[in-house]
Amino acid sequence: MVSPALGAILLGHEVARALGRRFVFTERKDGVMCLRRGFTIESGERVLVVEDVVTRGTSTWEVADIIKENGGELCGLASLVDRTDDSVDLPAPIKSLMQVAVATYDPETCPLCAEGLPVVKPGSRAGR
Repeated sequence: MVSPALGAILLGHEVARALGRRFVFTERKDGVMCLRRGFTIESGERVLVVEDVVTRGTSTWEVADIIKENGGELCGLASLVDRTDDSVDLPAPIKSLMQVAVATYDPETCPLCAEGLPVVKPGSRAGR
């Protein structure tokens, strides 16, 4: 099992523990997702990516690339919440406990922007 830091570490660890599997996590160093802390993915190792929330799939793709770069085999994705829509291309099939449709807008069509209201982006990628 592999999860991206920071939000999915506990979830990934507990899924791995429940299934009797090894767990590692990826994290950003200088803005780039990577394996650190002596973690490894062995060549040919089958890997499940465990996430808390998947929206655009950015972190998911970054983790999938790390798995591939290390010779691992991505066998699937799991998440608590899947917020993706039809426009999101993920690197493997996803199984989630809940799927949530969230309205998103480009700045040109955003109703809050049209009203001059401030738009706040909370979450792990705030300010980026």
